[in-house]
Amino acid sequence: MKKRKILFLGESYRADAITWMKGLKEFGDFEIITWELKTPNNSKLNRFKRIAEYLFSPITIRKIIRQEKPDMVIAERTTSYGFLAALSGSETIAIAQQGRTDLWPEGSVLYPFKKIIQKYAFKKADLIHAWGPVMTISMREIGVDMNKVMVLPKGIDLSLFTPSTNNSGKIEAIVTRSLQPEYRHDSILKAFGILNQKGIDFSLTIVGDGTRLQHLKDLATALQIENKVIFTGRIPNTELPKLLQQSNIYISMPITEGVSASLFEAMACNCYPVVSDIPGNQSWITHRKNGELIEIDNIKMLAEELIWSFENAESRNQAILQNRKFVEENANYDINMKVIADKYHDLLSIRDI
Repeated sequence: MKKRKILFLGESYRADAITWMKGLKEFGDFEIITWELKTPNNSKLNRFKRIAEYLFSPITIRKIIRQEKPDMVIAERTTSYGFLAALSGSETIAIAQQGRTDLWPEGSVLYPFKKIIQKYAFKKADLIHAWGPVMTISMREIGVDMNKVMVLPKGIDLSLFTPSTNNSGKIEAIVTRSLQPEYRHDSILKAFGILNQKGIDFSLTIVGDGTRLQHLKDLATALQIENKVIFTGRIPNTELPKLLQQSNIYISMPITEGVSASLFEAMACNCYPVVSDIPGNQSWITHRKNGELIEIDNIKMLAEELIWSFENAESRNQAILQNRKFVEENANYDINMKVIADKYHDLLSIRDI
């Protein structure tokens, strides 16, 4: 049988993208070639250069398709690379909505334009990935053909993210989200400042890098908890399971969320989830049943629920067992990526008829 080739449009260095491509190679025997914007989005000048690069990218992508002759094009984010996939001229296109709507930030001057190009991308796609049910809400609202939508997370590697029982006598919390403003690390640190004032012992590990790193280090010092907070900086993904297994509470406070692989990883490692009360988290977490849902920026509530969850060990232990079972049944990379890879082959087989 002929080996199928896929052109992936998106940021190939991202963990989500790596999981997606790895699964397609492993379970679909696909050959993957990639293309992404080269200009970093880290200054005003570079932003203008990046926009110019984006405007000319359809020509570049069509040239790659003529040379490489991929069987299909796949792309992440319906309002950026997904739109470029729709313009690519490929006969078979799969696009993935990464966020709850991908229309972010809401209220920006580009919002109406993003709605137009997203609608075009949805129309041209043969398959639309919704990594979780929260993503289908906005799709239905704008009239997307739901027969083209596959609702399934990519899943996580359960042979790496394995359960570990932490019987520590103190809160050993971990945060694994990028150090950007939308993840509200400030609120997390301030909540632990309250715990510290109450004389409650804890350790807090903050994994990753981002624009807020120095600010957060300064805040930890100002709150007088710097000796209890560990900033790991950027780490290889292979080191993450061990850090999760050494923790007993996972905290994530984003203001918007699609489907969080980070949450699944924590659940798989028996970390008790304490997350923001937004639709992307409500899909998986029920308050005080299998985790905690916290109002965005409600520092007092976060501190109180951290105390409640730690004091109620029996409830917490039941939750972590339930969460591991849920991940095994719904977010198993080996199962889900096989389903996705088979779907791609089905699409290509139909095209070949």
